[in-house]
Amino acid sequence: MIYWDLFWSFTIANLLGYGGGPATIPLIQNEVVNNYDWMTMSEFGDLLAIANALPGPIATKLAGFIGYEIGGVLGSIVALAGTILPSAVAVVILFKFVDLFKDSPEVKLMTKSVQPIIAVLLAVMAYQFFLTAFENSGIIHLLLLTVLSFLTLSKWKIHPSLVIVGALFYGGVFLS
Repeated sequence: MIYWDLFWSFTIANLLGYGGGPATIPLIQNEVVNNYDWMTMSEFGDLLAIANALPGPIATKLAGFIGYEIGGVLGSIVALAGTILPSAVAVVILFKFVDLFKDSPEVKLMTKSVQPIIAVLLAVMAYQFFLTAFENSGIIHLLLLTVLSFLTLSKWKIHPSLVIVGALFYGGVFLS
């Protein structure tokens, strides 16, 4: 039954995650943390930080790791299948209709109307991560990491993956 749960949770998250990786992250988080209790919010946040530092699509990295943690190699394969199959099937089926509806005002409106929903989902997830970080590391570390991350990303234009690796290193040294 665990393999069906893995497949279904990642299928649902990726079916409803219109807009790619960032849109699927809150949906995966809801399934993994809230629905099935496979991970805590803190563990998911750590996994998300590591997955963001690695190259490739975020949804497949999350599915591969979570699937492996829950069900071993077979769990990883099942979770990856749940991540990849919805998009693959949709592309094959909908490819015939792309030329017919690509300039449709309804399709353009639908695409524009989904963007605020994705922004709210990401904001809620960021707020939950903030609360978890505050509980686990305290206000001093949280403020220091926030200010340093902001400066390195906006003022000094350092690549986000290097900021993530730096934060991971800081956490490993000072918060372990």
